[in-house]
Amino acid sequence: MNDGPNSDVNDGTALVTGANKGIGKEIARQLADAGLTVYVGSRDAERGRRTVEEIGGGARLLVLDVTDGRSVDAAARQVGELDILVNNAGVMVGGGTAPESDIDSFRATYETNVFGVLAVTNAFLPALRRSARPRIVNISSGTGSLTWSTGPDAQFPTVGSGAAYRSSKTALNALTVFYAHALAGDGFKVNALAPGLRATDLNARAAASDGDPAEAAAGAVRLALLPDDGPTGGFHSWDGTPAPW
Repeated sequence: MNDGPNSDVNDGTALVTGANKGIGKEIARQLADAGLTVYVGSRDAERGRRTVEEIGGGARLLVLDVTDGRSVDAAARQVGELDILVNNAGVMVGGGTAPESDIDSFRATYETNVFGVLAVTNAFLPALRRSARPRIVNISSGTGSLTWSTGPDAQFPTVGSGAAYRSSKTALNALTVFYAHALAGDGFKVNALAPGLRATDLNARAAASDGDPAEAAAGAVRLALLPDDGPTGGFHSWDGTPAPW
């Protein structure tokens, strides 16, 4: 990879999980437009194939179910070198408060949003270590910010709704910090992004919104193409400003 977001990075390789729709698809598109070879991670092979055809350029299909260890291992064996990993795959199973929720909804949510990130990141670390400038971007959520969820200036509902999803993103933020600490000596930049409310199929509120997924994707791409003096271990809003933990 070359120096920073405005340079020619056509020698780079990226993987975006959950890239056959929504924000992930736009991230893959923008990275391909920047000249990178982009593995479009998709649990569904046919949907992934259609996305690859739509994006064109350097897009490549990589069948990958982040909740299936065998799928993750098989995908990792197909990628020898990797510069950028974008952990985008995420789900929201149930939107209730903690007292209203059952354990299964929490398990299913964490399986993708936390354990899936851990599994994929660790499986692709050997390929990332072959990069001169490895970058990891975790797509989090502003609703996972404890600061934005508490106090008089809270930006999100204080009734405790979306407990499984929101707490999984809080855990993902912590995981981002721990990876950043552990990998700093190897030149990694590891950051989390709060993409803002976007028109995706995450839930009914998102589906009804007019937020452009491409705008959020641009924030992720900035973090994916950070120069050597860029930040690590941070939580960033889609517009480049710091997001509070």
